[in-house]
Amino acid sequence: MGIDHPRNSSVPLDLAWVNAARVNRSAVERRVATLPGRRTVKQAWQAAWLLRAITLMDFTTLQGDDTPGSVQRLCVKARRPVREDLLEALGAAQLPIRVAAVCVYHEMVPAAVKALACSGIPVAAVSAGFPAGMNPFELRVREIEYAIEMGAEEIDIVISRRHALTGNWPALYNEVKQFREACGHAHLKAILETGELASLRQVY
Repeated sequence: MGIDHPRNSSVPLDLAWVNAARVNRSAVERRVATLPGRRTVKQAWQAAWLLRAITLMDFTTLQGDDTPGSVQRLCVKARRPVREDLLEALGAAQLPIRVAAVCVYHEMVPAAVKALACSGIPVAAVSAGFPAGMNPFELRVREIEYAIEMGAEEIDIVISRRHALTGNWPALYNEVKQFREACGHAHLKAILETGELASLRQVY
């Protein structure tokens, strides 16, 4: 937590790599079926792993009835997501257990930024026409810029699934590249909506 990861450098689109991509669905499904039994965490380490998992979660509220008050309550929980008595029982009362980010709609970014002041927890905003990604491109870029102006430190975009479904990979590449440029210093996370991409090859 609190680590400032370096920004990824961009790479040019390599359509040869994209066009050569293949996915063996039956092999993927067999592999997935084995995952639940492949590895387990030793009992002595389970609590530590669960606490670590909490620090990697985003607390999210994307409801039509969100209010500054409900966002503030979520932020209070984000600062200390595990009850004090449980942390004490685990011998972890001194650990800085807090979530990775709080994710909200643009309208609630100022309330979340205020509630999380000095906590080290960033505010994320869902942008780029979330959830459908069907807004005009200029408006999607402006959403990103607005969220950053309001104090968001992470932008969660949705891709235009139509570009993937029609194989228009240059359009998708250029779209995400421009979104990344609009983010400036903020981190960018892409929500792929894999259930709408029709095939595992499209997801890959």
